This record gives sequence, C-alpha cells and structure tokens, in this order.
Amino acid sequence: MSLLEDAKSDIDTAFTRKGLRGHSFENAFAGAASFLRRTYTKDLAGVDLAITGVCFDQATSHRAGTRFGPRAIREASSLIAYDPPFGWGTDPLEDMSVVDYGDLAFDYAHTPSFPGALTDHIATILAAGAGAITLGGDHYITYPILRAYAQKFGPLGVIHFDAHSDLWPDDNPERIDHGTMLYKAVREGFVDPKRSLQIGIRTTTEDYLGVNVLTARELHEKGVAHAVALAKEIVGDKPAYVTFDIDALDPAYAPGTGTPVWGGLHSWQVAAILRDLAGINMVGGDVVEVSPPYDTTGATAIAGAHVAYDLICLYHWARTRR
Repeated sequence: MSLLEDAKSDIDTAFTRKGLRGHSFENAFAGAASFLRRTYTKDLAGVDLAITGVCFDQATSHRAGTRFGPRAIREASSLIAYDPPFGWGTDPLEDMSVVDYGDLAFDYAHTPSFPGALTDHIATILAAGAGAITLGGDHYITYPILRAYAQKFGPLGVIHFDAHSDLWPDDNPERIDHGTMLYKAVREGFVDPKRSLQIGIRTTTEDYLGVNVLTARELHEKGVAHAVALAKEIVGDKPAYVTFDIDALDPAYAPGTGTPVWGGLHSWQVAAILRDLAGINMVGGDVVEVSPPYDTTGATAIAGAHVAYDLICLYHWARTRR
C-alpha cells in the first residue's frame, strides 16, 4: 500500500494491522507512537520478537530523565518505519512477527519491588518463545533483564557499549545503581566475563572483573574492523546479549543523556560495528540512558531508534541460523 493509500484509508496500523509482519506507510508525524509502528499487543502468541519499554530512572547518579526515553525513542522510530533497514540485505519486519509489547508497569514509589517486576516481565516474554529488545530507562534495568535471560540461557556473553564500565563495587543487594549493573551481573553469575566485551570505555575503573575492554581511543586508533573481529572472537557462538548505553556515543551525537563524556564513538562507527556484528548468537538486547529533557533537537532519541532497529536486525540474523 502506498503512503497516499494509507492516508486515505484513515487507519493506524499500531492498532489495525492485519497480521504482525510488514512495514507501515503512514504519516510519520501522526498516529500512535509504537516502535516502528508495530502492533501494540500483550498477546505473545506467534510473536518472534517483542519491543518493550522500561521507564525507570531512579538509579541515576547524575541527571535523571530517562523515564521519558522509551516514549521518545518510539516517536523517533516513526521516521524509519517505512523501509527495510539500510545496509543489512534483509528485512526483519517482513520475515519476523515483531510487536510493541508496551511498557513495564511498576510502582514508582516502591523502588524495592522494581527489579523483580522487571525480571518477571522479561521472563514472560522469553517463556512465550519470543526475544526481547528493551528501551530504557537508565542502565540499571539491564541487571534484572540479564537475570531473566540467564535463567533461560545460563551465563551470557555480553557486548556492552558504554562510556562507563558499570563495574563499581557494590555488594549490597538492596542498592539500585546504574553504575553497578554489570558488577552485580558478573558477581551473581548472569554474565560470563571471559565472553564479554565493553566498547567505548573512557572513564577510570580499577577492576574489570575479567571483562574484556576496548576503550574509545583504541577503537578510534585501531578501527571498526578491529572492534568487530575482537567482539566476534570473544563472544563466540554461544548466546550473547547486546546492551547499548547511548552515552557510548560522543555528546556531539547524543547530548541527551545523564552522564555525557567527551571522546566517544561517532554515529557512523556505531552503525558499522552493529551491522558487521551480524552472525553473533544474539538472544536479546537493550538501548538505555536516552534522556530527552537534555536534547531539544531529538537527535539522541533518533540515535536510540536506529540502534534499536539494528538490534532487531542482529536478532533476526541470529534467529535464521538457530
């Protein structure tokens, strides 16, 4: 159907699509802001991949605002909902049933109940036989998500894009902190550090707990091909999870985040790395730390939408080989 025909039909495919596959040809500035204009549904029957939002930012150490990230990423994604993703050579929205599963419901005033609620939320998706791509939210959310994934797949290899290692020591199980996410996940056995790689690090960490690191400067000097080859060698063929903190990008490309750090990755580098990672056994992923209040241009949310779409593509590639 053409854009004109869709406009004349006066429909909103987030609610009226027949079937769960195919692109949407609607005005990008109107209609429901589901991710890539996918169908909003809580019915996981026949679903291959669920996109879900987690509007949580109570674990930030500096600027809050990522609770608005999922909504902004969804809105930005309407700009890229028309066509197959550039450069991939495949069309996951035609080949897979992808839905927008909506946001996690939680009590913002009772933070201690949040981790368990999120783990159960993701576990429900996985139990239905679908994968999950999560839109955050601050980076703490990856920890409860990894718990759910580890319950199904065992210890995971992780490709972690970030300016920060999130390995600050923290052995208090009651603390919720976006800077201790990976520390706790490694210590509790959800993540295999030997099969994990951090990309874009440019802040000081004393102990990486055995996690492999490619700093932003090393990436700039050694190039995209080096980063991709290293990541594929480290994660191997076993299940892997990709978590993308938007502050992995330089603030010039993604100013809307809570803890920006100069010297980061360029958007073209991220696009090239994600596309060349095709073939890893990715079972899930997330995009976190998009904080719209600090970016009036919307560029950060646009970057987040592109990353999320590429994570869908990585999942699609992995699914075709499983």
